[in-house]
Amino acid sequence: MRPIVLLGVLVALLIGLFWGCGTYNTFVDKEVNVEETWGNVQNAYQRRADLIPNLVKTVKGQADFESGTLEKVVQARANATSINVDASELTPENMAKFQQAQSQLSGSLSRLMMTVERYPELKANQGFMQLQAQLEGTENRIKVARDRFNKEVSAYNKSVRKMPSAFVASITGFDEKGMFEAQQGAENAPDVNFE
Repeated sequence: MRPIVLLGVLVALLIGLFWGCGTYNTFVDKEVNVEETWGNVQNAYQRRADLIPNLVKTVKGQADFESGTLEKVVQARANATSINVDASELTPENMAKFQQAQSQLSGSLSRLMMTVERYPELKANQGFMQLQAQLEGTENRIKVARDRFNKEVSAYNKSVRKMPSAFVASITGFDEKGMFEAQQGAENAPDVNFE
């Protein structure tokens, strides 16, 4: 009778070990997916940051353009590119810092584009129009990349939090990742005023 009990315990341990390894490997796969999509998000934001100097140079060509607006865009770009979040440090706090810096840059760019409306000769500039179109396309890429990132993080976080895999996650050090969240006040329509 004793060998059967011992064999039963051994089989149960092997099943638990295989289950634990399978769960661990699932976490690894999902974490790699999160890291990959984070790289895509950073790539999209970098594309936007790379377009800004050319946009500023084109706008500076207008002698009477407000320099304060351009300085704010340049400063916001510097702030946004100075905050780098490694894929292994996607905590909610780090994501909030990254998102805040990118939001400041988005706001500065929006103000720049609204200010451009007062300069018909700049709006007619072919180089500016091309840069504006590229910037709009890049903003769409950023949105798509952020959506994909949030989807991967959501799948990862669900796996980390659900039982019984949460037990393996806590033992092996897989923690929840931060997501992009809507900006405060995003539920309100922006007030556009060209006066």
